[in-house]
Formats: sequence, C-alpha cells, structure tokens
Amino acid sequence: MAKFETHEREELQERVVAINRVSKTVKGGRIMKFSALVVVGDQNGTIGFGLGKSGEVPDAIRKGIEDAKKNLMTIPLKGTTISHEVIGKFGAGVVLLKPAAPGTGVIAGGPVRAVIETVGIKDIRTKALRSNNPCNVVRATVNGLAQLRSAETVAATRGKTVKEIIG
Repeated sequence: MAKFETHEREELQERVVAINRVSKTVKGGRIMKFSALVVVGDQNGTIGFGLGKSGEVPDAIRKGIEDAKKNLMTIPLKGTTISHEVIGKFGAGVVLLKPAAPGTGVIAGGPVRAVIETVGIKDIRTKALRSNNPCNVVRATVNGLAQLRSAETVAATRGKTVKEIIG
C-alpha cells in the first residue's frame, strides 16, 4: 500500500472574509446553517480561497480553510506591488487592481483587502466595481491576480530579453 506524504506549506495565514447565516424552512420550522468564506496565503505570493458550510461556525471555518488549502496558486509579485494593471472578473464582481509606488500602502476595501494582504502585496490601489457580494469580489480579485504575468514570462513568450520588454 502506497503511503502519501502531505507537504503543507509553513506559515499559511488564514483570514475569514465573511460568515453568512443561511436558513432553510421546513415543516417543523427553520434550520440554521453557516457558510464561511476563508482566504489563506503565505504573505509571499501564494493565495487560496475556500467556502465551508456547516451547522456550526467553527466547523464551517475549518472546512473553508481545508478547501482553500486545496486551491493554492502562486502570484508573480514585483517587489511590494504587482507588475501591471489588471481587471479581474467573476460573475457580477469586477475588481480593478493597479500597481502603486512604494509607501502607498494597501488601498482596498473589505474582501479585496483580505486577499491582497494575505498574498503579501504591500503597495497597491484597487477598486471593487459593480457587485459587493464578498464571494464574487474575492473570486474576481483572485482571477485578476491569476492574470498577472512577470516581465520574465512575457519576454520568454515573445522571444525577447527582459530589457526589451521593460523598455
């Protein structure tokens, strides 16, 4: 029987973005359950998000963390910011992400701030457009971060040097 090793990343920071109480009405009354939207990251370019649902809040958070750890992705950072401007979209959620000069800080609100700080970006300007649904905004932010490409990647794709790409 094969033995599988699980390599969990050290120092993954967990952040609960939203906890939602949902109810189902049945013949005997209402059944209350909870859903928790959680973001995990190592503050060094790795990010993942997950949604956990359960009858108890701690169980929902634990399930959300487990789900987030299954969906980790690496984001190419440029120092303390991102390499270029990008628009992330998911459903009705649209998030604009712009790089900022060192010392600017994180200019973001709510769910976007949770994702940006967990990924380890220190200087960025963002704006959540259209939807304010936390789940869609988090997914749109992660989608935007996933679209980022480093100068090295672009140079390799085009068959040029990094200096030619940067200008």
